[in-house]
Amino acid sequence: MNKKITYGSIDEYISTFAPEVQDILQSIRQVIKEAAPDAKEKISYQMPTFELHGNLVHFAAFKHHIGFYPAPDGVEAFKEEIKPYHTSKGTIQFPIDKPIPYELIRKIVLFRAARNTEKANSKKVKKKS
Repeated sequence: MNKKITYGSIDEYISTFAPEVQDILQSIRQVIKEAAPDAKEKISYQMPTFELHGNLVHFAAFKHHIGFYPAPDGVEAFKEEIKPYHTSKGTIQFPIDKPIPYELIRKIVLFRAARNTEKANSKKVKKKS
């Protein structure tokens, strides 16, 4: 029988990795918290997730990379800066054996937080009219 692992918290998720990967994950988490202090932490799709007026970003560790999921608009808006990394529609892969671009992660989170807040505010305005 194949029992699916489920995580109750981001701390629980991070604790399952080797210490050097835990350090990277905690650093990414800290960058996100600083860039979007009002965002709430949760586990979604079995990954650490931050939400602010909806999903903000997800991140996850894999054997050779950290997956960072800022949604398609977060990838598109930074397409020049993320050229060195493997990407797909809503994903950026940062190799574990190379320095993690924390400043780039911070900029993407700030962008996503602004976009989500803007969308939430425009919905409020529509409801009032």
